[in-house]
Amino acid sequence: MLKEMLGFYMNCDPHWTSYISALLVPLVAIFGSYIAFRQWRTAQNKLKLELFERRLKIYNSATSFISSVMATGKATDRELHDLIVGTKEAKWLLSKDIAKYLDEELYSKGVDLQCFAAELEGVPISQARTNTVHEQRDIKKWLYRQYGIIDEKFSKYLQLSH
Repeated sequence: MLKEMLGFYMNCDPHWTSYISALLVPLVAIFGSYIAFRQWRTAQNKLKLELFERRLKIYNSATSFISSVMATGKATDRELHDLIVGTKEAKWLLSKDIAKYLDEELYSKGVDLQCFAAELEGVPISQARTNTVHEQRDIKKWLYRQYGIIDEKFSKYLQLSH
């Protein structure tokens, strides 16, 4: 009888596999949650990187326009077109102030510079020609100063901080 009683108690004790299987379910849930969290973080970082790249294209379009004007002294139709096409998404990816600056100031100065260059063609040396050259000089100086201003305006949007 004692043997039967001991055998009964021995059979009632849970086997070590029961403990493992009981712990396995919460461990799998915790591990699955960790994987889901890491996937969410990866998606967030990917979004930041894609947004950074699109904003950087706008920045590069603006600075490329200025560099081209500084190198040639002229704003061609092609350069103005590239500026418009390259910065058209600024109102959605950056602030409205930056979009306004790119459209109403940078582009406008490029058009003014282009118009002044057209006015100079075939104009003899005179006070009007001198005034137009001075206007061109002022616009080129303004454009040169825009490197720092563009960096300041874009710095908030071109950060990859975590």
